[in-house]
Amino acid sequence: MDNFSYISNADVGYIDQLYQNYKKDPLSVDQTWQKFFEGFDFSQQHQVSNGNGTSTTAVADSLSIKETQVRNLIFAYRSFGHLASKTNPVRERRNHNVQLDHQSVGLTDADLDAEFDVAAEIGMPKSSLRKIIEKLKAVYLGPIGFEYNFIRNDEIRQWFFQKCEQEYYSYNPNNEEKKRILGKLNEAVVFENFLHTKFIGQKRFSLEGGENTIPALHTIINKAAELDVKEVVIGMAHRGRLNVLSNILGKTYEQIFTEFEGNINPDLTMGDGDVKYHLGYASHITSPSGKKIYVKLTPNPSHLEAVDPLVIGYTRGQIDDEYKGELNKGMAILIHGDAAVAGQGIVYEVIQMSGLPGYTTGGTIHFVINNQVGFTTDFDDARTSIYCTDIAKIVDAPVLHVNGDDAEAVNFCANLAVEYRQKFGKDIFVDLLCYRRHGHNESDEPKFTQPKLYNLIAKHDNPREIYVKKLIERGDVDAALADEMDKSFRNQLQDRLNEVKQKPLPYKPQKIEAEWEKLRRATPEDFDQSPDTSIKQPVIEKVGKALITIPEGFKPIKQIEKLLKDRQAAFFEEKQLGWAEAELLAYGSLLLEGTPVRMSGQDVKRGTFSHRHAYIFDANTNAPYCCLDNIEKGQKKLHIYNSLLSEFGVLGFEYGYAMSSPHALVIWEAQFGDFVNGAQVMIDQFISSAESKWQRMNGLVMLLPHGYEGQGPEHSSARPERFLQLSAEYNMVVAYPTTPANFFHLLRRQVTWPFRKPCIVFSPKSLLRHPAVISPLKEFTDGNFIEVIDDPNVNAKEVKKIILCTGKVFYDLQEVQLKKKIKDAAIVRIEQLHPWPEKQLQAIQKKYKNAKVVWVQEEPANMGYWSYIRRMIAPGTEIAVVSRKSSASPATGYAKVHKAEQEKILNQAFEI
Repeated sequence: MDNFSYISNADVGYIDQLYQNYKKDPLSVDQTWQKFFEGFDFSQQHQVSNGNGTSTTAVADSLSIKETQVRNLIFAYRSFGHLASKTNPVRERRNHNVQLDHQSVGLTDADLDAEFDVAAEIGMPKSSLRKIIEKLKAVYLGPIGFEYNFIRNDEIRQWFFQKCEQEYYSYNPNNEEKKRILGKLNEAVVFENFLHTKFIGQKRFSLEGGENTIPALHTIINKAAELDVKEVVIGMAHRGRLNVLSNILGKTYEQIFTEFEGNINPDLTMGDGDVKYHLGYASHITSPSGKKIYVKLTPNPSHLEAVDPLVIGYTRGQIDDEYKGELNKGMAILIHGDAAVAGQGIVYEVIQMSGLPGYTTGGTIHFVINNQVGFTTDFDDARTSIYCTDIAKIVDAPVLHVNGDDAEAVNFCANLAVEYRQKFGKDIFVDLLCYRRHGHNESDEPKFTQPKLYNLIAKHDNPREIYVKKLIERGDVDAALADEMDKSFRNQLQDRLNEVKQKPLPYKPQKIEAEWEKLRRATPEDFDQSPDTSIKQPVIEKVGKALITIPEGFKPIKQIEKLLKDRQAAFFEEKQLGWAEAELLAYGSLLLEGTPVRMSGQDVKRGTFSHRHAYIFDANTNAPYCCLDNIEKGQKKLHIYNSLLSEFGVLGFEYGYAMSSPHALVIWEAQFGDFVNGAQVMIDQFISSAESKWQRMNGLVMLLPHGYEGQGPEHSSARPERFLQLSAEYNMVVAYPTTPANFFHLLRRQVTWPFRKPCIVFSPKSLLRHPAVISPLKEFTDGNFIEVIDDPNVNAKEVKKIILCTGKVFYDLQEVQLKKKIKDAAIVRIEQLHPWPEKQLQAIQKKYKNAKVVWVQEEPANMGYWSYIRRMIAPGTEIAVVSRKSSASPATGYAKVHKAEQEKILNQAFEI
């Protein structure tokens, strides 16, 4: 390629590589390069003198180089134009030293009027460089910063070329659409202004400055309906929530004003309630063309992005159940703040989930309300990345940075985002560059920290005023219509407020989904005895047979061959099941009954402790096989997924899934119980308190491997004290079962109850293979979960001491009891710690009159259950404790010390 010797070395290397690729396979380069190289080859083969000592080839080469330079200019605009686009409504953009001048690619002013074929690349006929540059500026340096050219997918980039350079370049919504945009923008602006003047000083986290969020959401939802989406699930923090509730979801102004007036009777809300800007809502919306779509805004706390995985999980639950796996029927919208999307690690976890088989929802629309200030922190202190949305690059998600003052540009981005999501099934970000007119809340003074910015904001027209002015200048609407819209809506709000002041609305709870309506709230009496959760013998045989049957030609490894033989013996010979068999039987029996079962967590298919083996793999091909998916025709399938290495995000996802699917058994398993620390926000803000705050039941099961076995501080304790401290008002079940049958019944009880409660299970490690941890089949075909298990090895008349305990330590205590032939101490197991089984325990205690009571635990005295037990034990009952000493760390890291501590606990329990 000597003819290219007079352009830059970088260009030569790039073009030469393309040319070599073209020579091997012309289709390996895009069409415009194919045409270029065809011309080059043609000129090489037809060198003709033009009479003045030069060849036509030299002239052609010179023109070809110019064409390449223009192409490079187009590439620069597509790749870096967003860095110089006019997207910031109140500040000058930072200088990112973007080289977009034609001279930067080797062209000169003399070339401005030369015409170039490469104009076809951006949808133009052969055109002058001047006109090419005009179009590039109009597309890439306007109010939208299109950031997509980093994407490593040719089809997606080509799609964006057409969307930006053809559709956006000629974009001009019709008058009906313009009026619709103005109408929603008017509602957004007037609503905020009305609240600001009528409820002075009350927190509402206003949307002022970012009001174009409302017409954008309106467009997204309507476009989604047009593209056959049936349900949209929205998650957002506080800012703008009241505006979204009223002007998108249709929560009545009377209801919102009633909450501002404080007229809610707490006795009628069935719980403690929450502040108005945390609440959720749902409604059916009809698009302008008459298509119906269900829209749900999930409630969430002040932990800004914590709701993200819940929304994704809820959406996936609806897709799996309601829409039979069709990803394009349910859609999630996550509304972020700029500081939060850049600063909260949960956003990273959610984005990493986006394409995984167990967690994908077919793409999320991320809408960022970019106020440019997080509470008081400017972006210089909030992130290292240029954009708050740079996390999008992890999954090649395109970003549309848009000026929040340009209503029509925002509308274009809203439409484009939905089209992209529906076509490619991937995440996309809309970054709405706006501002926050007031401080973090309406009583905050923002000039303390950003005086210069807020001087600019104070003089800046709101987005409605800007759009009205633009429409009037273009002659699209007249001033009278805009004024009438303002006046009419303001009067409507005043009328609603007057009504509320004269006659407060009675409390009316939000209508819940039909599936949840079939359930009821729990009562204290529900916990006096567990319901029947037994199964018939033929069901055991069906599931057992499936668990030992593999396809013809399937070759498992030797350890799995042994496992299958052990299962055969357990189900059909010994007829007593260990922990793994009982667990799989619970799942299989539910699948046969038509109850969906979903489980996820790190390594759950096999199980951290290699006990579950819900999937087995062919030794030669690695092909997976799930025995429980092959019990009988027409059964439900087991949805079990090895998760990404996440606790916070995955636990949130499964909670959201369970919120969507009340009749499914949904389980999250931690690799070790203490890893749940990384998801504490989910436990505090959702699992333990959502029913009280938001009247939202949830049946999620958490399996947390727990037990002191000398594995050190990090793998011993699931921190039961934290869950028990959060336990009150029958808010969740906390259990530490000791028999396979009781675990079986516990799991089935979750979906048998006529209500739902989160269930925290401290699950075993060493007990998974303990020879004493077995249950005969009759315990599965008869009975229910037993909250308290009495000691079968003693005579009540001889007992002088009741040893109360829970979980794995029972087997350590029983070993000593049997070995030493101790007859005067009864070991009583508390299988369910909360709700506290007071009646069940009292019934057992009556047998042992005048016996002393001691609580025995492996955990240190300041951890575990002791504080809770002291609180819950019947008044007047004297109770002592045997435990490890109070300590800062859950367990010792030294094996010998652990053994000595354990022996001391056992000896003290029996006073040996």
